[in-house]
Amino acid sequence: MALPGTEPLVRCESLSIGYADADGGLVPVVSDVSFTIAPGEAVGIVGESGSGKSTLARALLGYRRAGSAFLGGRLFYRDTDMAAATVTPAVVALRGTAVAMVPQNPLASLTFHMPVGRQVVEVLRTRAGLGRAAAGDRMLELLRRTGLPEPTELARRYPHQLSGGQRQRVVIAAALACNPDLLVLDEPTTALDKTTEAQVLELVADLRRDSGAALVLVTHDLNVVARVCERVLVMKDGRIVEDGPVGRVFSRPRTAYARQLLGAALLIDPQRAPQARPRTAELLSLRDVAFSHARAGWFGRAPAVRRTLDQISVDVGRGEVLGVIGESGSGKTTLGLLLAGMLTPQAGAICFEGHPLAPHVADRTRDQRRRIQMVFQDPLSSLNPRQTVGSALIRPLRHFFGLDCTAAHERTAALLARLGMGPEYLDRFPRQLSGGQQQRVAIARAFAAEPDLLICDEITSALDASVQAQVLDHLLELQRGSAAAMLVITHDLSVIWKVAPRVIVLKDGHIVEQGATEAVFGHPKDRYTADLLESATLAARLVATA
Repeated sequence: MALPGTEPLVRCESLSIGYADADGGLVPVVSDVSFTIAPGEAVGIVGESGSGKSTLARALLGYRRAGSAFLGGRLFYRDTDMAAATVTPAVVALRGTAVAMVPQNPLASLTFHMPVGRQVVEVLRTRAGLGRAAAGDRMLELLRRTGLPEPTELARRYPHQLSGGQRQRVVIAAALACNPDLLVLDEPTTALDKTTEAQVLELVADLRRDSGAALVLVTHDLNVVARVCERVLVMKDGRIVEDGPVGRVFSRPRTAYARQLLGAALLIDPQRAPQARPRTAELLSLRDVAFSHARAGWFGRAPAVRRTLDQISVDVGRGEVLGVIGESGSGKTTLGLLLAGMLTPQAGAICFEGHPLAPHVADRTRDQRRRIQMVFQDPLSSLNPRQTVGSALIRPLRHFFGLDCTAAHERTAALLARLGMGPEYLDRFPRQLSGGQQQRVAIARAFAAEPDLLICDEITSALDASVQAQVLDHLLELQRGSAAAMLVITHDLSVIWKVAPRVIVLKDGHIVEQGATEAVFGHPKDRYTADLLESATLAARLVATA
């Protein structure tokens, strides 16, 4: 709640930020933006991918991406100029203490060769000035408060040993470490299932209540804004097109663009259940598949074993879309990685077209590698930062089909167009794209191989509501045209409702429920499934009744 009668905590006056283009000029991505944030106020920033949301959020900490520059205007946190031409010691001193940020991509913000607990301790010791013992105790408290299971053991793991949602919660714990006055969250619940999302949002609410911190929440999830924020800024093409209380903006939007965003929010509508196709010939079969992550042993002890997947049996027909849902750490992504050959099962069998599938991708034929493709949860880490978008898309076309450069270029431009991106993006690098644009490039690259099975791991997690709906429509169109089967892994139940006629529910590595999506969502038999649905429909009702 904003504190009445106080000076603004943040003052943004006619701020403009530009990115360098191929010719060396600066193209504005944030244009003439003005707003204030009061102490204790919660402000949401929404808009489609590329609207400038994340750029504006980073500017609140004085950050600029490589190749960008402040073009004009001013941005103050209290009396400190965060938009100075050069980063001042005063700005550096504020970062992580008075002003903290939770970035969109948790994997990129964690050090891969350091246990996650030690990384949170490092923040507490260097920024909060705590001693070793006090920092260790505080670190475990933060991990526990963010809902992470077995924090003492989990603190010893490395980032790659955690699920996407677990990594995100570790980053949130580090941001909360010094009790900041301003907390900037850039898509903080992107990788979280609905039950964990509720826990994290409750944690953020507790922080605000205890410390009076102001909150800036950048998100494409309008339900999260409705639950957490008092005020919302709507951005389009780098400008603020609407600014006002959440209740007013959501119930009586003044601009056509705001109405479009609200209308694009995906809801679970019982009148529009996904239609199942008649069962076709079996494409993929899993029987009693199991996989375990070995935990590091200490002081000569044998490594502990945690069963990530246990006795998984499921079939997927040709052209079928199967949804996989469950909370963070339930084994969803591990299942996808096993099918893609990135991990090797310890037990059970995987068959493709009735024949055993080699466990590791290196042992599969070129045709099998082409026919089974995966779109990963984090597009930036799966794209080569030194390759342009065009190079990334042309490579599978030349490798698998032997197309020449001209034909491959034409095919890639057509693929991007079907995902709502123009040919000008072919010459850009991944870092020059928004999170949603990066994800669409990853989707285009997978479809370039013309797969028979596409494994989609949280493919819409980085997309705003309007682009999410568009991408899912494009995916269904491409899938129906190619007759490719899809395994859609997500924590967003509305995505499953839109695209997947059949669903399996994972918890602690076990399938606790499976069947037609309409039946599972309409009459869940397991209490865990009912809890997931309750959280998802609560968030949906906030937008639907606004």
